[in-house]
Amino acid sequence: MAHTVALGIDIGGSGIKGAPVDLATGEFLQPRLKIATPAESTPAAVARIVDQIADEFTDDLPKDAPIGVTIPGVVQHGVVRTAANIDKSWIDAEGEKIFSDALGRRCLLVNDADAAGVAEQRYGAAKGRQGLVILTTLGTGIGIALLNNGVLIPNCELGHLEVDGHDAETRAASSAKEREGLSYNEWATTRLQPYYTALENLLWPDLFVVGGGVSRKSAKFLPLLHLRTPIVPALLENQAGIVGAAALAADD
Repeated sequence: MAHTVALGIDIGGSGIKGAPVDLATGEFLQPRLKIATPAESTPAAVARIVDQIADEFTDDLPKDAPIGVTIPGVVQHGVVRTAANIDKSWIDAEGEKIFSDALGRRCLLVNDADAAGVAEQRYGAAKGRQGLVILTTLGTGIGIALLNNGVLIPNCELGHLEVDGHDAETRAASSAKEREGLSYNEWATTRLQPYYTALENLLWPDLFVVGGGVSRKSAKFLPLLHLRTPIVPALLENQAGIVGAAALAADD
């Protein structure tokens, strides 16, 4: 029987948040719960908070409701291979097993950008779009999700593409805009334009979706880009990780 509800939990550098998701609509069934990420964001410390968030909701969920968890790192077969904005002790940790043990039941662990991309494909800005969709999250770094005809190609690290002799995210992420005091015009024309041009020349996507907190101000920079590929802001904003984690767990 197909699942109608799943729990999504999204681990970020500053906060860990979760909510039950209606898989038909992508909407939260209850207000999300957010708890600050521990200063020492080790596997044990993070797993305790994930368990705390799950406990808040599981009494109101079907006993077999899937649970999906995102993490800011590459995840291969349940093992975390990189750690962006979380403790480096996560590298090569068996993350999926750590969370499943903490929860006392199986969960699915996925990369946070991958989860956001799936959410936008199913419920958001890319809903109904065929072909190659690239979600980019512009934040501290640049997260990427590649989806071809709705199928996720996981762990794409094209935020680290070399552009003009630099790791792209060190110059094109929104953190670089803030750090260097760039105007939206400067950021769009000197940083985002070369980056998205490089992406589209390599991959010939059908659609770019731009997420991350700065996407709320997309009207200030997306119209300044000159690309052959349509480029639109994400719709789900900070909900995307939770929604995508839930959706992928239900598929698993």
